[in-house]
Amino acid sequence: MDDSTLRPKIASVMPQIKDDLEAMVAIPSCAFPGFPSDPVHAMSQYVVDAFGRYGVQAQVTPITGGYPAVTAEIPAPEGKPTVLLYAHYDVQPAPKEQGWDTEPFVPTWKDGRLFGRGAADDKSGIAIHLATLAAFDGKPPVGVRLVIEGEEETISHLEAWVEANPDQVQADVMVVADMGNLTVGEPVLSIGLRGHVKAVVEVRTLAQPVHSGLFGGAAPDAWMALIKMLATLIDDEGNCLVEGIASGAWEGADYSEEMLRTNAGVLDGVDLVGSGTVASRLWSKPSISVLGMDATPVAEASNVLQPTARAVVAMRIPPGQDEKEAVEKLMAHLRAAAPWNVQVDVHQDKVSPPFSQETDGRAFGLMRDALATAYGREVESVGSGGSIPLLDTLRDAAPQADFVLIGAEDAALANIHGPNESVDPSEIENMALAQALLIQALAE
Repeated sequence: MDDSTLRPKIASVMPQIKDDLEAMVAIPSCAFPGFPSDPVHAMSQYVVDAFGRYGVQAQVTPITGGYPAVTAEIPAPEGKPTVLLYAHYDVQPAPKEQGWDTEPFVPTWKDGRLFGRGAADDKSGIAIHLATLAAFDGKPPVGVRLVIEGEEETISHLEAWVEANPDQVQADVMVVADMGNLTVGEPVLSIGLRGHVKAVVEVRTLAQPVHSGLFGGAAPDAWMALIKMLATLIDDEGNCLVEGIASGAWEGADYSEEMLRTNAGVLDGVDLVGSGTVASRLWSKPSISVLGMDATPVAEASNVLQPTARAVVAMRIPPGQDEKEAVEKLMAHLRAAAPWNVQVDVHQDKVSPPFSQETDGRAFGLMRDALATAYGREVESVGSGGSIPLLDTLRDAAPQADFVLIGAEDAALANIHGPNESVDPSEIENMALAQALLIQALAE
């Protein structure tokens, strides 16, 4: 691909793009319940204004029941395809007790990276789209639909909006800039995301708490019953034991054990769980987690047997697994594992489908070439352990679209959702160049 025009153009706008990214990081746009709403609305307006500086007339689009999205439409020249560009402007909470070395919403440059909540996830995605459209002075040679979500990190209402307004997301290609390379400078394309299903399980054994000395050993303790049930979900290595859930070996790029230990903060001497390659464990096999338990704090413990116990159990499911079937199997497993004829209530909490991307589409092939040109090296395929439920909703609305999943959230150092989140601006620049090269190639 010929990058002789687009590369210097994007390089020339990067100083302003970095200024915009700093300004966005400084806005604490946390859309979770209980957080102030003014910064979220301020962020949506900033995004509108930022795209306006590059000739794109964007607007704040109300989303029923939630925070607004930012949308724009640039009509396609006759005979040219339309590309939808997605990112999100909301961020995860960033409590200082997470272990931040800097103020989370004070953009800070260190070692060539910009630190701050949302710097990578996913205000870098907005920056990629800004730089891409700036490369064409806001007049790309294809049609462009822009969708910047305001609730990706929390309870999203955008899915319902897409279902009610499928005409607003019609496109031939959808580029989702909410992913990242494994390491800076080594380009990858994401081709699959695990789904996420959750169930709440409650165990009841007694009418009320009773003395553990007078009744322990004969009367059933609800906590011990629940612990026995939860223990049946995995084998001794940590592999998921829920029967009938899809599982496979990952055939693309691997994820090194050293990187996993560093990124996850695994303590020295502690073993990893599961079997198979790390990439398979993260991207193509199911995993089980206990996300929450209603428990008596240690400081408040007394000598009683507990009458009730409750937990939230989550299972990540690989592409190819039906999410509704998966949550039913998870709930059935928990019911069957209940000991001592205890009373059990299990109900579904949340279901998010997995996503898989075919690799034989024209846009996918062009983006592989575009990334190779931008980075000057071969492109590998990776998966993601996370979930973006909106992707399936977009696919249902525009089944003809070819999806491309990219981003600047490198796995090695970005530390999304954790303390000291950061982004390398070279990833934004290269991803923007690749995206612009894709648009240029689609127009030819």
